Amino acid sequence: MHTVGRFAPSPSGRMHLGNLLCSLLAWLSAKRENGRVVLRIEDLDAARCPRAFAGLLEADLSWLGLIWDEGGSTGGRNGPYYQSERGGIYETYYKKLEKKGLTYPCFCSRSQLHAASAPHREDGTPVYPGTCRSLGPERQAVLAQKRPPAMRLAVPDWTVEFADGHLGRYCERLATDCGDFVLRRGDGVFAYQLAVVVDDALMGVTQVVRGADLLQSTPRQLCLYRLLGLPEPRFYHLPLLLAPDGRRLSKRDGDVSLEQLQTRWSAPEIVGKLAFLAGQLDRPEPAMPAELAPVFSWEKVPTTDILLPAGLF
Repeated sequence: MHTVGRFAPSPSGRMHLGNLLCSLLAWLSAKRENGRVVLRIEDLDAARCPRAFAGLLEADLSWLGLIWDEGGSTGGRNGPYYQSERGGIYETYYKKLEKKGLTYPCFCSRSQLHAASAPHREDGTPVYPGTCRSLGPERQAVLAQKRPPAMRLAVPDWTVEFADGHLGRYCERLATDCGDFVLRRGDGVFAYQLAVVVDDALMGVTQVVRGADLLQSTPRQLCLYRLLGLPEPRFYHLPLLLAPDGRRLSKRDGDVSLEQLQTRWSAPEIVGKLAFLAGQLDRPEPAMPAELAPVFSWEKVPTTDILLPAGLF
């Protein structure tokens, strides 16, 4: 099977070092196998993701030598490649779940969910206790007059286990470890979990490389692949790159962006430093992605979070 990898950035700001590391490894992992790379712009929340930022992301990736084969403004046979333009496609697949009787309206607010005494996941997200799952039509109609509902998937009582290509086996029982999850928000925007499954399947993606913070979302996505009869990709989750003080890098916190890095370092210097952090080089020496692809190895990538050495950037 021909390898197809992907970049799937959310253009809510300039990419920081963690985004760049993920993009580099996704590119190297696909190109090591002479595969193709798709660029998909994850701008579901169009208000937070202006198209101008998508253009900057493309410029940043090109400058680093991370050239994609289809997607973004380049286009291709599997477009559109902007999630904000794919609502009709998501609707089609949502309807398939609806026809199976697997969806229901949820009127719970975010504050109600966080205040509930139900279990919470490690990241603080509450496990949905099924509050609205058994509401009758009359009660649904009354609540709908007060607020538009989100639509949730009534998850089957499955245990989903998979072998991550980097971190090994991972397992969740859907009913107790994540609960029924949102497919479409109350404002009509389709949720990430549904969109990413449909997009990766229709774009022929066979290999998903992303941060370990998304590991827990994988069982939910595998559930959707199986309910919809879509081909499943192989997943590789890489450790998070942490700031020297140990906190997660964030666009919101203004962590070092490529825009700032470009004033001090050349593209080969930045790529070489990132490759060093990912275990691909013994020292942070200049290199370009095309040079690194033939010798890339997942076995060299750390499996625990990477602390950014002070002074490296």
